Amino acid sequence: MSSADSLSLCPTYAPALGFGGAMIALVMACVGSAYGTGKAAMGISTIGVEQPDIVMKNIIPVVMAGVLGIYGLIIAVIISNQIVGVVGNAVGYSLFTGFAHLGAGLCCGMSGLAAGVAIGVAGDAGVRAVAKQGKMYVGMVLILIFAEALGLYGLIIGLIMTSKNSEVCGAGPVE
Repeated sequence: MSSADSLSLCPTYAPALGFGGAMIALVMACVGSAYGTGKAAMGISTIGVEQPDIVMKNIIPVVMAGVLGIYGLIIAVIISNQIVGVVGNAVGYSLFTGFAHLGAGLCCGMSGLAAGVAIGVAGDAGVRAVAKQGKMYVGMVLILIFAEALGLYGLIIGLIMTSKNSEVCGAGPVE
């Protein structure tokens, strides 16, 4: 491979794309997790004043929102462990791998954010509905499961995307 090919396929900024993907995955998933937790907790606090005995039963939206942050953490750790800096006098991390990791971070982070919003809104309304009519509990849980699945889809695709590595720079991911 010529020097010009090496610079175009393995630029010095390629690792920044990977680090950006790791950051986006973690930050956006945690923002979604925090929003979902806060929004659902407002509903739980509201019903807890009148009916404290059903608070623990209705804590499910908070737990489900918390899991979203873990999805972002998983992708961020995987990406960070695969980033290779300078090996000898050459960059050991390709542009292809950098964009794959950026895409994985965006996929996981943005789906985690969307799932957090969905869980927060559905959880808030759901716990308030359960406080008025106990039979709404199963319906609330099903809605929350489908909202959580949005984040899980992002995690799965993110994991697939992090496995896409290019060995063109001569140094693969650190094993």
